[in-house]
Amino acid sequence: MASSEVNTIVEIPGCSPVAGEVRWDPVRSLWNGGMMLTALLCAPVLVSWGAVLMFLLLTGASLLLGHSVGFHRRLIHRSFDCPLSLEHLLAWVGTIVGMGGPLWMIRTHDLRDWAQRQAGCHAYLSHRNPMLIDAWWQLHCRLRLRHPPRFDLGKAGADRFYRFLDATWMAQQLPVALVLFAIGGWNWVVWGICVRVSLSVTGHWFVGHLAHRRGPQSWLVHGAGVQAHDVPWAAIPTMGEAWHNNHHAFPGSARIGLYPGQSDWGYRFIQLLEWAGLARDVVLPEDLPHRAALRRAPDDDPRPAPIANDLRRA
Repeated sequence: MASSEVNTIVEIPGCSPVAGEVRWDPVRSLWNGGMMLTALLCAPVLVSWGAVLMFLLLTGASLLLGHSVGFHRRLIHRSFDCPLSLEHLLAWVGTIVGMGGPLWMIRTHDLRDWAQRQAGCHAYLSHRNPMLIDAWWQLHCRLRLRHPPRFDLGKAGADRFYRFLDATWMAQQLPVALVLFAIGGWNWVVWGICVRVSLSVTGHWFVGHLAHRRGPQSWLVHGAGVQAHDVPWAAIPTMGEAWHNNHHAFPGSARIGLYPGQSDWGYRFIQLLEWAGLARDVVLPEDLPHRAALRRAPDDDPRPAPIANDLRRA
């Protein structure tokens, strides 16, 4: 059986990832829909070279520093250590990506991670539905499990700054918008807020959908009802997160791109932090405990992954 141990999840008798109802989430639906509608209607009219360049730089920086490094590799998986002030800064940058606050992101990630390790889980948690239905569910709805597990968010849950970000995650766009307006007017606000948030949120869903449906596989997790795939074309825009098959195999690793040629800007940034003395105890696949459930995929490329010998023979 696949391991059911996932960071913040506490299993209680009878908890199940299968039975539940998908319901419309008005707050997130209006947020995501409003950002997309504004981007579609206003961005073509308010386009400029400066606005587009700013959009590309701000989107890349927020996804790299905030979503990939701050939220995913630090807060969720604790794959490296850093000063709390830096962690807070990275978490704020992750919040302005526009998907949600840090505690919401931890709960959302860990519930899906836990569910996918079980023999079966709800279609919402496995991205099992056709693309358009899955898009509606993920961007406009929420899942209410009938028998959910319990969460223990530990120090993060008690952190006042994270609780503040969770309560004000939408309002965190306002200071960014004011700076953008002061520099470039409404062009910069539309491209730097609406287009950026809409593309980040929709892109996150789209790559996640593909990563659980189709694509290359190097590893299988025996007993898990949902297996992951890599999405190679998305490696650079996701800062290395698209090597999702590797991540399912070694979820606690700060390095996700394991093979030569697998771009992983998130890991490179962590290495930069380590070089500057701002990161330590960086976890790599060879530092993780052996997983008996881990298997090589039957059609795996024969190139060796840079991991310990006991895992290479899995």
